[in-house]
Amino acid sequence: MLKLTLFRFYLNIEVYMASRPRIGITTRLELETGRFYLGRHYSEAIWAAGGVPVMLPLLAEKVYIDAAVSTLDGLLLPGSDTDPDPARYGEEPAIGLKKVIFEKDETDRLAILAADELGLPILGICFGMQILNVVRGGSLVQDIPSDVPKALKHEQGMPLERLSHRIDIENGSVLAEIASVEGGERRVNSHHHQSVKAVGSGLQISARAADGVIEAVEGTDRSRFQIGVQWHPELCWEFDRFSRELFERFVEACRRRRLEAGT
Repeated sequence: MLKLTLFRFYLNIEVYMASRPRIGITTRLELETGRFYLGRHYSEAIWAAGGVPVMLPLLAEKVYIDAAVSTLDGLLLPGSDTDPDPARYGEEPAIGLKKVIFEKDETDRLAILAADELGLPILGICFGMQILNVVRGGSLVQDIPSDVPKALKHEQGMPLERLSHRIDIENGSVLAEIASVEGGERRVNSHHHQSVKAVGSGLQISARAADGVIEAVEGTDRSRFQIGVQWHPELCWEFDRFSRELFERFVEACRRRRLEAGT
């Protein structure tokens, strides 16, 4: 009887886990120690929303990335303490540019292309939104304080989860549906000094800050979930409904993709 009970217990766990979509999250690289790492909040938010977080080390090799992404149901591009190389969008480095790490840029680029091949849902957060836009052929404001007149304070500091400024959400956008507003505003936290400038192919603006800085983009093809946000919902999902709904919609899109693929 005990063996049968244990068998059923582990079978139920296996079925439960199999129903959760697998979502890849690219990591960071600490140059001083050579460690791959990532803050805990991304994985916790994905798990709470019903997904299985899968860490992707920054091995910038197409064969590896293609193989790894082929096992996934969605891709999360997280924030980073680095900036995308401006050479990737045809510019020289400007004053204010922070450190650039090739392995981060290239791994994310390869992961985006692999996800595109498979039609996987993509959620980009902060740096993740920026690199998604660059890979799509867009460009970036290299340093908001230097380049945006009368800019808000977009690097708010501690506490990280504080909702420090409003965003104005585009009427009729997918983001408006997620925020449960038909054109309107929400408040978000803010930890960035770069932003989208020219919007990449297949993307459109879905939110701005009061100073005009682009705060969110989304795919023009509404049949596929593709959203990039400049704030950090992974720090707010436990108390902020908008942040929680964003992760839940993303994970649900990954679950639908898994069912459609029959995996």
